This record gives sequence, structure tokens and C-alpha cells, in this order.
Amino acid sequence: MAAHPRARPARVVEQHRAGYVVADATDHVFDVESPPQWQRPPGYRRGKVAPEARAVVGDWVLVEDGRIVALLPRRNALKRAAAGEHYRQQLIAANVDVALVVCGLDGDFNPRRIERYLLLARAEEVEPVVVLTKADLPGADPDAARAALASVLDQGVPVLAVNACDPAAADALAPWLRPGTTAVLVGSSGAGKSTLTNTLLGQARMKTGQVRERDARGRHTTTYRALVPLPSGACLIDTPGMRELKPTGEEALDDGFADIEALAAVCRFRDCRHQAEPGCAVRAAVEAGDLDPGRLANYHKLQDEVARAADRLAQRRGGIPPGREGGGRPR
Repeated sequence: MAAHPRARPARVVEQHRAGYVVADATDHVFDVESPPQWQRPPGYRRGKVAPEARAVVGDWVLVEDGRIVALLPRRNALKRAAAGEHYRQQLIAANVDVALVVCGLDGDFNPRRIERYLLLARAEEVEPVVVLTKADLPGADPDAARAALASVLDQGVPVLAVNACDPAAADALAPWLRPGTTAVLVGSSGAGKSTLTNTLLGQARMKTGQVRERDARGRHTTTYRALVPLPSGACLIDTPGMRELKPTGEEALDDGFADIEALAAVCRFRDCRHQAEPGCAVRAAVEAGDLDPGRLANYHKLQDEVARAADRLAQRRGGIPPGREGGGRPR
């Protein structure tokens, strides 16, 4: 603030290629330019600013004369690793309290993908809530979905089944949308995020679309992230659908797989890989029907992905990945 005495704080409510839309009051929203150093083309190396050093929706910035002059410190930033050969982080939203993980009770329902969202949310100390939409569709079975998410429920993550078009959905989500709270909607295209946003707003503000019958996939009706104030006094960030969720390497698997980590602690061998080793408590739980084999397979997959991402992140920073100081794999 001392370096920009004439600047005023504002929050980013939309992010576009040509600039940003910010708000310094609920009813005062305006366009601003980004700093010149944020406008470098992708192949420009000299003075290039990393994507995570630029403002995203939910960030607080200082604005002066129609331009952002500074990015204020973040409390957190929900993010994933971007697709591509080179390591790069893609920020989804900043300064978030709650992540509403939206998944439809149709062909979109995927417990393994939900586990990925929960892992990314917990890495930034964002409270996750699973919202199962389309509970009104013929054939929808919320009880069966909750059974498939038993391990998620056991870890205290709320799982709600709603009709995103019904105003009752706003009542169901009210405990997580209190005044001053910022929530972000994440999920696949066609899951019902924009429909749910309209219901929470009490008006049809966000564009919605139909899903394809053959695979329950939706079109990208939301093409950019947007923060909107809700009648409850909370702020809600709607995001485009995400089909790929790659970890950044900063996640801790024990946050999302506490059940497996607890079992691993009593395996006979400390470096047990939970494959075919004798005395493996994790495999014993699978064989006894106490642990979903699909969840264990996802745990192994994410373990490898997080380790690879941590290596790439460490190489980028010129350091040693956490847990690798002795040369072994993290447990």
C-alpha cells in the first residue's frame, strides 16, 4: 500500500485474456487492465511472469488509474497442474473457504474423480462439500451414490443430493454459504454448476446447456471463471468444467486417504507397497471387503502422480522433492 498511496483495493470477479473485471463494492464493478509484465506472450522469456504470480478470480488487488498495480497476498489458491509436457500450475480460484464439488447422478458420477477434487481442495485447506445434482432424474439413486462414497463420508465430508433447479438446494447449502464466505463450484461440464448458481442467485444469470444423452457430457456453457455475490451474503465462483485434474506435487495423500494411511501404519513392513507383500494390512482390508479396491487403485495412481509432479516441481525450483532427501519414495 505504501508504494501506491493513491491505489484502492478491489477483488477480481472475472478474468479475461484482455484484462480483468474487479469490484470494490457489491454494486460497483468495472474493467481494469493488467500490469504490462502480465501481458507477455506465452513464448516470451525475458521478464516472464509465472501464471501463479498473476491475479485470478477471488484475488485481491490494488487498482490505480484503471490498472492493477499490485497483487495482494493470498490466503490460499485452489490449483491443478496444467496439461502439457512442461510443469506449470493452473490456478482455479483464490481466497476460497469452501469447494462445492458438483457431480451429476447420471453418467457423470465418478467417485474416483471426486477423490481427486477433494485432494486438491484439502491441499489448500479449503473445506470440501460434495454436491450430487440431478437427484430428480428417473433412475437417480442418491443412496447408492452415498454408499459408493462411504469412505468420503467416513472422513467427515458432507455429501448432499439435490435438484439443482429446486430452490430447496439453496436451503441445503445454506450452512456453507454464510455471509463473508467464498465458495467455488468445481466439476465436469454438464454437472449442473451453472444451473445451481442460477438457483442460488434466484435468477437465470449464468448460461446453461443440455448434456449429451450418449455419455452425459456437457458443453462448456461456462467459458470463464466468475465471482458473483449471493443473496445470503456469500460469494460464489462458477468455473468451466474440468476433464483433467492433475496434482501439482504439493498435495498430501494422508489428507484424502486417511483410511488407507491408517491401515498402512500397521503393515508388517514400513516400506510396504500394498501389492503382494506379506503382512500387508491394506490388502487384508480389501480381501475382507472393508476397503474398496477401486479406492486403493486410485490411491496408488495418485501416489505415483503426486511423486512425479513433486519431482518436476523440485526441478523447476532447483531443490529436492519433500520426502526424497534419503533417495527413497515417500510412503
